[in-house]
Amino acid sequence: MTVHQLPADIGTFARYFGELVRRLDPAGGWYAVFLRRDPEGMRACLDGSEIPPWDVVESLLHDLPAQDAAESARAAGLHAAAAAAHDRLPGGRERLEERVEFMRRERLRAQGRAEELLRLLPGCAQGSAEAERLTHELAWTRDDHTRAVRRLAELDSRLAGLVPPGPGPADDPAHRPAAPAGAGTRSEERQPPEAPPGDGQRRGGGKKRRPRGGARFAGMEDAGDDAVAVPLLPVAGDVPRGARYGGAAAEAAPEAPPVPEGAYRAARDTVAALGRLRAEGRGGEAHALICEAAARPAAWLPALADELNRSGPAADWATLLWEVASQPALRLAAAAEALVAAGRGDDGGQLLRQGVFRSPDEIADAVLTLEEAGTPHRARALLAAFVQVRTAADAAACVALDPARLVPMLLDAARDVSSARERDIVHALRVAGHLRG
Repeated sequence: MTVHQLPADIGTFARYFGELVRRLDPAGGWYAVFLRRDPEGMRACLDGSEIPPWDVVESLLHDLPAQDAAESARAAGLHAAAAAAHDRLPGGRERLEERVEFMRRERLRAQGRAEELLRLLPGCAQGSAEAERLTHELAWTRDDHTRAVRRLAELDSRLAGLVPPGPGPADDPAHRPAAPAGAGTRSEERQPPEAPPGDGQRRGGGKKRRPRGGARFAGMEDAGDDAVAVPLLPVAGDVPRGARYGGAAAEAAPEAPPVPEGAYRAARDTVAALGRLRAEGRGGEAHALICEAAARPAAWLPALADELNRSGPAADWATLLWEVASQPALRLAAAAEALVAAGRGDDGGQLLRQGVFRSPDEIADAVLTLEEAGTPHRARALLAAFVQVRTAADAAACVALDPARLVPMLLDAARDVSSARERDIVHALRVAGHLRG
């Protein structure tokens, strides 16, 4: 199929997409990653026979030397129109449904592999070639998981935008495809991981951060007749930061907080809603509901853990932990503490290990903030997980924000892990110039 044979919206986007990639360096950034991993898929996107996932377009926009909101908005509008036109071609619904199933398998594959890597990493010698290899693979695997989640949401939105057979005006706004998740906004930027994930190929390429579930999953507003009722629940606010919150007294140890009123009823309702969504084949909406549940305050998490482990699929609990681990480090520490205090120490430890693959600066900032907020046990748990999973060089980089305060804390955390780990950290701190002698 050539561009001039395509519907106008598809041809317009194909020309825009071609102009975009001509402005990019084919030897660097995400464009180079996409070309290396799936050259055939990139060619199909350029000639208009395929519409790239929005996250691919967004990543390429981030590769531009300069980009503004108008550029993103234009790209999002052209992409949405082209996707809608592509989906209206003969066999469009069937193609979308096949891709939904493929992306579900990709998400589960990436999730399973990431969990396997997290189990393998602590057994590797710190700084070894094997540890570096697994760390790089984990970064790519988490990227794959992120993109699979985003693409499922996008595909579900496109499926919902197809006008079903029967009466109803084709131009009814209710049947128009939604804009891509995150369209028109500059989401948190990131660079491609330093090394490729091996020889695995991905149709359409690359990676970016996942969106959270939309408002329609927090209650029943804006929901159609087929909506699944989900309880309206609180969303976790920011953890108080530092002494400006009154200098709360230090807590000696985590204690199980009282279960919030309605937590178990809400957990049962959430698990029931997940079951109905999955039975109806609405996997993207089910995942968005899990994202909403992950955003609840930490005290709600143990009730949801109990209910999911009792009557929900095991994969849903693993996905929920993954989503919680992706939240800011302060919320991560609070959630892990809530699980430990509720007798779920293994889950709390897994959550911390999943969550410490973020920058050393962010971990350091969270540790200091937790100390200032009067929760030193949260700070210690977060730092211990960081020391256990990351390389000694990463741990040494973590103290640069405030060596006087962080070096003693880091050494204490390393000592709690093992004497060998403490020796590795001491050596790395000396090399980095934070210790003498």
